Amino acid sequence: MDILYAQIQADLRSNDALRQTGALLQALQQSAAGRDISILAKSAVEEIVASPASAVCKKLAFDLIRSSRLTADLWDTVLTGIRSDLHFPDPDVTAAAISILAALPSYALSKLITDSNAEISGCFDSHSDNLRFSITETLGCILARDDLVTLCENNVNLLDKVSNWWVRIGGNLLDKSDAVSKVAFESVGRLFQEFDSKRMSRLAGDKLVDSENSLAIRSNWVSSMVDFVWKRRNALMSRSLILPVETFRATVFPLVFSVKAVASGSVEVIRKLSKAGAGGGVNGSIVDSNAERLVGVSDVVTHLAPFLVSSLDPALIFEVGINMLYLADVPGGKPEWASQSIIAILTLWDRQEFSSARESIVRAVVTNLHLLDLHMQVSLFKRLLLMVRNLRAESDRMHALACICRTALCVDLFAKESVRRGQKPLAGTDIASLFEDARIRDDLNSVKSKSLFREELVASLVESCFQLSLPLPEQKSSGMESRVIGALAYGTGYGALNWTEPALEVVEVCRPCVKWDCDGRTYAVDCYLKLLVRLCHIYDTRGGVKTVKDGASQDQILNETRLQNLQRELVKDLREVNTPRICARLIWAIAEHINLEGLDPLLADDPEDPLNIIISNIHKVLFNVDSSANTSNRLEDVQAVLLSVQRLGSRNPRGSQLLSKELEEFRNNGLADSVNKHQCRLILQRIKYVQNHPDNRWAGVSEARGDYPFSHHKLTVQFYEAAAAQDRKLEGLVHRAILELWRPDPSELTILLTKGIDSPLLKLQPTANTLTGSSDPCYVEAYHLADSGAFRPSMSVLGFVKGVKVMFRSLVLIVLNLTELELNRVDIRVGLSGGLYFMDGSTQAVRQLRNLVSQDPVLCSVTLGVSHFERCALWVQVLYYPFYGSGAVGDYDGDYAEEDQQIMKLKRSSRPELGEPVILRCQPYKIPLTELLLPHKISPVEFFRLWPSLPAIVEYTGTYIYEGSGFKATAAQQYGSSPFLSGLKSLSSKPFHRVCSHIIRTVAGFQICYAAKTWYGGFLGMMIFGASEVSRNVDLGDETTTMICKFVVRASDASITKEIEADLQGWLDDLTDGGVEYMPEDEVKEAAAERLRISMERIALFKAAQPPPKTPKSDDEEEIEEDDEKNKENESDGDKKEGKENGKKPKGTLSKLTAEEVEHMALQTAVLQEWHVLCKERSTTVN
Repeated sequence: MDILYAQIQADLRSNDALRQTGALLQALQQSAAGRDISILAKSAVEEIVASPASAVCKKLAFDLIRSSRLTADLWDTVLTGIRSDLHFPDPDVTAAAISILAALPSYALSKLITDSNAEISGCFDSHSDNLRFSITETLGCILARDDLVTLCENNVNLLDKVSNWWVRIGGNLLDKSDAVSKVAFESVGRLFQEFDSKRMSRLAGDKLVDSENSLAIRSNWVSSMVDFVWKRRNALMSRSLILPVETFRATVFPLVFSVKAVASGSVEVIRKLSKAGAGGGVNGSIVDSNAERLVGVSDVVTHLAPFLVSSLDPALIFEVGINMLYLADVPGGKPEWASQSIIAILTLWDRQEFSSARESIVRAVVTNLHLLDLHMQVSLFKRLLLMVRNLRAESDRMHALACICRTALCVDLFAKESVRRGQKPLAGTDIASLFEDARIRDDLNSVKSKSLFREELVASLVESCFQLSLPLPEQKSSGMESRVIGALAYGTGYGALNWTEPALEVVEVCRPCVKWDCDGRTYAVDCYLKLLVRLCHIYDTRGGVKTVKDGASQDQILNETRLQNLQRELVKDLREVNTPRICARLIWAIAEHINLEGLDPLLADDPEDPLNIIISNIHKVLFNVDSSANTSNRLEDVQAVLLSVQRLGSRNPRGSQLLSKELEEFRNNGLADSVNKHQCRLILQRIKYVQNHPDNRWAGVSEARGDYPFSHHKLTVQFYEAAAAQDRKLEGLVHRAILELWRPDPSELTILLTKGIDSPLLKLQPTANTLTGSSDPCYVEAYHLADSGAFRPSMSVLGFVKGVKVMFRSLVLIVLNLTELELNRVDIRVGLSGGLYFMDGSTQAVRQLRNLVSQDPVLCSVTLGVSHFERCALWVQVLYYPFYGSGAVGDYDGDYAEEDQQIMKLKRSSRPELGEPVILRCQPYKIPLTELLLPHKISPVEFFRLWPSLPAIVEYTGTYIYEGSGFKATAAQQYGSSPFLSGLKSLSSKPFHRVCSHIIRTVAGFQICYAAKTWYGGFLGMMIFGASEVSRNVDLGDETTTMICKFVVRASDASITKEIEADLQGWLDDLTDGGVEYMPEDEVKEAAAERLRISMERIALFKAAQPPPKTPKSDDEEEIEEDDEKNKENESDGDKKEGKENGKKPKGTLSKLTAEEVEHMALQTAVLQEWHVLCKERSTTVN
């Protein structure tokens, strides 16, 4: 290998272009094979880049540079070579030099752009097509990036230059060269895409914080390009038609984006953000009528439509179809535009082409389904259902299902409202017809099925109905969602109960789901029964079908009749239910709302009577001895049935007699445990009371509330069920898809326009930490930014004079020369410890700064990543060479005997012209462990289910002092800000999710639960228990100032708790910003012993101060008192068995409860007491 490398280097040193080309190709082969080619890259830089060479060699050398890592010295050589190549007479060499600009490190880009502005601008006027292509392509990549926008924010001259370059790129859209025109379209399209999604910046790893100015800069560029394309749209469409057909695809998106921005009015929003529209400059010049805007949109559609039919390229058909759907949504858009596009896209599916984009095809169609007319929506519906069923990715399938279910509700409501308004009815628009496909029907009617699709379908339909029952979201601007909301509002007529009509059809269509055997999964059936119970409560099915005399409308009578018939069908289906879990829940849903008064008394002995069927199935669940019932938590089923028995028996006399027999039989059976027997006795007493007092019974006992009290969530950790985990996963997927569709988060533009400077998208610069001492010759401070996608600390090195802080890429260094000399060279060295690594793979970052003028800041940056959850630190050294370039060795005679080997090696290897460096070592900048966490949203039920199963645990104690006295200083205070939790207030800004919706609070203590996950998938839960310490002098309610907090942290991996336990005070500082002080366990025990000693002394004082004992009583009095005590004991001991009433209670004053149990019971009592108070206040506020 050494021989090969030596041969390659020799060829690179030769002046033969052919040999150099072959050597560079060999070097690229070695790089592709994964070998270290840094030595070859060094030779290529010195022999090819820094010297005159052919364009081919330059291009290959730059490719080699991209595939390797260069030192700072070599990058300086590359920059020098680029500057000289910009003046090279051969335009192909200049084009090769321009192409490497996109690969330059960000810290070097700003200075090169500023210094070589004239040369770069001159490339646009070159006669060479290759040079114009290269400058348009390269600047199109660079100028849309986040880091350049941030540079422009702090450099007005640079901003003017970049804005002018965007104008030149726009001019190249009409360039005579096809290649230049195509790449200009791509560059403009990239600018628009970055404004919408920042896709390129995210792929590059940029996670910079948007400021108001950077957003205004990007908006200004976008609005100017939109105006340019809109004004010259006819010329651009003509230019695109004479491009080769394989490059036409690049021209579609810029045209469509610009035309839609003007037609929909969103360009006005962009102008507001850019702060340029008010100035009336270039951006404020477009004032077109609505007719002209619509004509512009129609022209673009006419321009694109032929490619849907004539093109053979699937990618082009898809691109044109998607963008025509994008245009069909503008005000005045026609359904024909959408139908053409959707037919063309579905043709791709039928031809089995573009199969890699199956998910994209379905997503495009279902998202834009509402743009079609009613006939086409109905005709496509069944086909789309089967397409969605065949999607592999769960998230795509859920999103498509949510869109389809919403469309079904829209179609049903819209068609019915149109009929009410006198229009001709359209066949197949009701819910039952839309889901009438044979495969779907067979899937719903089969008892067992391996596919989860039917459960997803039922859950999505039901959740969509519940979303329809809520107030529709307000739409302030026209767009894709406005048509859907308009159709739903038209169908419901903004009526409170109009949503129940499609919901009733959904309940009828999904009725077979109660017969399913889903291997223990219940989420879909629970959703169905919840909707059924809600509808029965709304229509009051207990009271039977209302009549016209009662004021019921014809629609209401029809709906109530359908619901009553559905209940009877469900009663018959009880015999075919396959699982006791579903059977018990279905019994509850039917028994709670069935019309018992409407049953025929003559059919009391008929086995087909609904009440007899219900009671026979109750018997089946109570006396279920199947072995599978024990493993599936039979207690839950019995509890559900007993709840139904209690409410059903108190409503109907015949039912109460039959159920009393069942309860007596079950109570005396061995299947009933002691809890069930006591419960049966209580239910029998209630039924007996209702039978004896038919006129005096309390109406609230059996009143239906419309609630469904069952869920698939389980708190039992001991019996893990895979079915419950699948249910939770399905619930999460369905809820996320439904909420994203029905209640989408507002866009970034909307948030910025409504909230302005208070928007959460505009983040403040973090506070900096000082890394140097007061007597150091340089002032260094550091701050960091973190993102889960790419961790990017940022650091600034400041002098004592005032300088401008600019955040550039990730690690930002602002170096100020504090001497009166002009320093020709300063090296910034950054070392890492812990899980940090440099994104370029090197072990140490060195940034070489040149020509530091006194008091003038110079910028550089470093990019970092984190490999795992571990404590990390950045170590910075500043080396500057006061004698660099002077040719004389400095007279600085330091004692280096105790220096480390690295510094000594640096001294020995430094070239004579550098001189002796002056070295400043800074304090390490530690990355807080909390920055490696993300908030993990989790329900309290799920959190407490997961908590005991987390294997790694660490416990520690912390204290903080707060000011305040009496009740106002406690957590139980309801109004105003209490100082009680002052030490933990910084936790709200940390990446933790507070699990409990309320803090469990007492007068003297609290409990808070938090959940987080690491960037690498580990789970971390934290509970904080607080107990307030009263000061020594308790007379007259002295101040309570000290809070003792017990922190319990549990994690899924021992490595997480190990890192936390290594430095508990550091972890507390990260959590609370220094607000809580760690207290070792020895001190905790000493403090507890001291408190116990003081308490014992006080008790001894109280005992000493007690009054003398009373005179002894006579024997008669003692006997009387003993009898009274016995009677009291017998009265209070209601749970003792018969035959043991005369048993005496063991004497003694010592309690068997431990101190911890007593404290826990006291805390529970206080929590319950305050919980009742909170509930009472909440209900008062609501009323």
